[in-house]
Amino acid sequence: MTRIAVLQMTSGVDPEVNAQVISSAVANAAAGGAAMLFTPEMSGLLDRDRKRAADKIVREADDQVLASVREAAARAGIMVAIGSLAVEREDGRWANRSFVIDAKGEIIARYDKIHMFDVSLDSGEIWNESAAYAAGDAVVTTQTPLGLLGLTICYDVRFPGLYEALGRRKCDAIAIPAAFTVPTGQAHWELMLRARAVEASAWVIAAAQVGTHEDGRQTWGHSMVVDPWGEVLLDMGGERAGLGFADIDPERTASVRKQLPSLANRRNITI
Repeated sequence: MTRIAVLQMTSGVDPEVNAQVISSAVANAAAGGAAMLFTPEMSGLLDRDRKRAADKIVREADDQVLASVREAAARAGIMVAIGSLAVEREDGRWANRSFVIDAKGEIIARYDKIHMFDVSLDSGEIWNESAAYAAGDAVVTTQTPLGLLGLTICYDVRFPGLYEALGRRKCDAIAIPAAFTVPTGQAHWELMLRARAVEASAWVIAAAQVGTHEDGRQTWGHSMVVDPWGEVLLDMGGERAGLGFADIDPERTASVRKQLPSLANRRNITI
């Protein structure tokens, strides 16, 4: 059994403040017996005003949130999966990038969000992520205390091909950090998280943003941990930020895969 911690955040426009929140959560997660902490998408900066945000989006080497979390992870001796940070790429464009940091503070994996959130909702919300961010193109997995962890981010959850690829790698767990809108979260969040867990026969760990943010947006919250059978072990609700814990049982994974060997039974289909 491996204990994890999940941080539900209401990230704002000041990276220094957000870094303090995450660093404190790292210490509290370790004190609570967690081997690993998971944070949401855009943990370090959530600002829809891209002109205001521009001078705070820097290269990895200069990112104060990343540096602070690495120090906190090494100090506490636990791993951290940063759901994502906005970082500047070598070509000057931005990336929505996940990081996995080991218990010594070293970066052991990076994943750039593949699917850009370009939508126009009936609520009046319009999001055009691809106007500022470059899409990633690589499927990323890494070894953790949970076994093999697959990395995805938010809108990726709507594209099952990515999760099929992670299933083929036989991931033990999949991270789906998010900053889901309220309308889409209310309609689809739990449904899709449970579906991704079932089809990959893997644990899904989904740390989320919640509430009303400094930039005026509202996010759905309901950070979740879902087991390989699709059962929800943790739902942190949609009201407030906080730290939650869940115990991940590898025997549960083995039991589900023995009962329903869908990964072994999958066939390649040509249309």
